[in-house]
Amino acid sequence: MQRRFIARWFALCLGISASWGQAQQPRQAPAQPKLVLAIVVDQFRYDYLTRFRSDFTGGLKRLLEQGAVFTNANYQAAPTVTAVGHSTFLTGAMPSLSGIIGNTWWDRGQAKAVSSVSDDAARLLGSNGAGSSPRRLLVSTIGDELKLSGKGGKVIGISLKDRSAILPAGHMADGAYWFDGQSGNFVSSTYYFAELPSWVRDFNTGRPADKYAAKDWLGHKMPAGGPQLYNAMDASPFGDELLQALALRALSAENLGAGGKTDLLAISYSSVDYVGHRDGPDSPEIHDMVKRVDVLIGALIDAAEARAGRGSVLVAFTADHGSTPVPEVNQKRGMPGGRIVWNTYRAAVEKALNEKFGQGQWISFSADGVIYFRPDPIPGKKLDMAEVEKTAADTIRAQPHIARVYTKTQLLHGQLSQDPIDVRVRNGFFAGRAPDIFTVTEPYYLFSPTGTSHGSPYEYDTHVPAIFLGSVRIRPGTYQGNIGVQDIAPTLAALLGIEPPSGNMGRVLTEMLK
Repeated sequence: MQRRFIARWFALCLGISASWGQAQQPRQAPAQPKLVLAIVVDQFRYDYLTRFRSDFTGGLKRLLEQGAVFTNANYQAAPTVTAVGHSTFLTGAMPSLSGIIGNTWWDRGQAKAVSSVSDDAARLLGSNGAGSSPRRLLVSTIGDELKLSGKGGKVIGISLKDRSAILPAGHMADGAYWFDGQSGNFVSSTYYFAELPSWVRDFNTGRPADKYAAKDWLGHKMPAGGPQLYNAMDASPFGDELLQALALRALSAENLGAGGKTDLLAISYSSVDYVGHRDGPDSPEIHDMVKRVDVLIGALIDAAEARAGRGSVLVAFTADHGSTPVPEVNQKRGMPGGRIVWNTYRAAVEKALNEKFGQGQWISFSADGVIYFRPDPIPGKKLDMAEVEKTAADTIRAQPHIARVYTKTQLLHGQLSQDPIDVRVRNGFFAGRAPDIFTVTEPYYLFSPTGTSHGSPYEYDTHVPAIFLGSVRIRPGTYQGNIGVQDIAPTLAALLGIEPPSGNMGRVLTEMLK
């Protein structure tokens, strides 16, 4: 009896010891993704996913069915434009930290208008002209942090637009490529290398854009050739097809997803934006464009998985902004909306300033809704520029269909409420680059004379998709809580086991993580 007790006791101890040993074994970490696909569709409203869902057969269908889908992702900064969206995506930083306050702005130090990626020190490769670079971006990206961690392989950005290729890829990218409407080539800049890689030169030598000459799409006939054809590529499905061809070539030529480290390919499909500006979000053209980009995204994910293996490709999908319904379409629906001629409002500002302060040369730069004043509008008068700003703001505020007008002094001193519109405007403010006057129209009103646009802090411009796919740590499903697009970057950093980007203002989306 005693022997049996001792034997049982000994067996129990062995069992406890074995269990303890198993408990002490560290869990094996999920394999590091071999490739990150960071996908943006330019001007893709969130409701395209719901309105056109029954048409999806490709990548959007897979993302919606197998991914972690956030239904209430919004940009928390204004203006909602391409450069702001693309810089936020993989930095997690809004303009107040990234410095990317718009597509273009007035550089007070250089006394000239600059773009978000213009760089006088760089030269264009593949065509003639000035180059572009990420030097105006003041923070790091996911690709930069991958490189700095030692886990990163190659980082490449591709788009039809320079800013859309450059800003997501970051400072340490191995290359960024965009389409040049004059030459019909994909080009880059001496910021990255002294000459285009041979595979890009070979791609351009094949003149792939020329095969679209005289093609018809929904009644839009392409020009017969040359720069007219190349410039027309943007506002057709053929621009994204051309972009896709380069991306697939990059996968093989750069051996993406097949090395020992994590590569990153950031791709931005631009043609939906160009078509959207011309035809609007309710047009048959946009419906067709969305169906086509669904197929392209599916083919891209399939090609990436063929190289890296299923389960080794981490996908993050979003858009850089939404869009406003065409005002005339809204009016037929009995909805608000209309067009504003900004130059008449600017003229009213100059008239009011002349009447109050005397004749002056007031404005260095003005574009839709923004004004940069000259530093000394009436030489020697030593004007109080805060008072100049206030007079201008009051004048614009008195014009029809203006919701709010902000001054630089007001934003510098934090004189705003906590409502969503004020918060988004404040998050878009970077003191060294911001305009002196920033205007928000009433909902559905545009400065554009034709078609439609975007840029407002309203939901139709801020609400975009945010979907993750491909990691064993992702819990697929639909998540309806409010998130910001700035949350994508820190979540990717958590999935990759790297530091969040330096200007990160978002949070890790732990609700979707296993």
